[in-house]
Amino acid sequence: MTDLDANDFAVVVYREDERWEAEMLPVALTTDLRGLIHALRQMPGDGGTIGLVAIGDDFFVALRVLGEKTSVFLSDLTAVLDDWPLAHQVLEYLDIPVPDDDDLDQVLPVGDLSIFADLGLDEMELGALSGDLDLYPDEVLASIATRLGFAQPFERAVDAVIG
Repeated sequence: MTDLDANDFAVVVYREDERWEAEMLPVALTTDLRGLIHALRQMPGDGGTIGLVAIGDDFFVALRVLGEKTSVFLSDLTAVLDDWPLAHQVLEYLDIPVPDDDDLDQVLPVGDLSIFADLGLDEMELGALSGDLDLYPDEVLASIATRLGFAQPFERAVDAVIG
């Protein structure tokens, strides 16, 4: 279950010349949090960069690099129970201990819920999107992209790779 899936992807989003741009990152970065952060730091952008990672039908990770600050959000803490490397790395980065299997019986987002608050997506809405069991991770990320104003560049980037 922890193998790379055809639906795994990582996208970097940034503003350049007053326009949102989006590019796919190598799929290998879907298992490497430090690599993702490094890749986001390398991108141009007025006001930092955003990383959006979908892992199959299971969960997503959002990252935001602003200067020296890196914010990280994991949509579902239960992903660590399935031994997803990225989920474990996020918990380690956030200094959150891996919970016991018995403690997890529902979707529980962790990390910086206010990661996009200044862009118009507040903590409550991000939490609600993360907990919507009717949506797949790529659908949630598309919804986030729409709410933040970069739906078209995001869709173009994703469609170019996974169709």
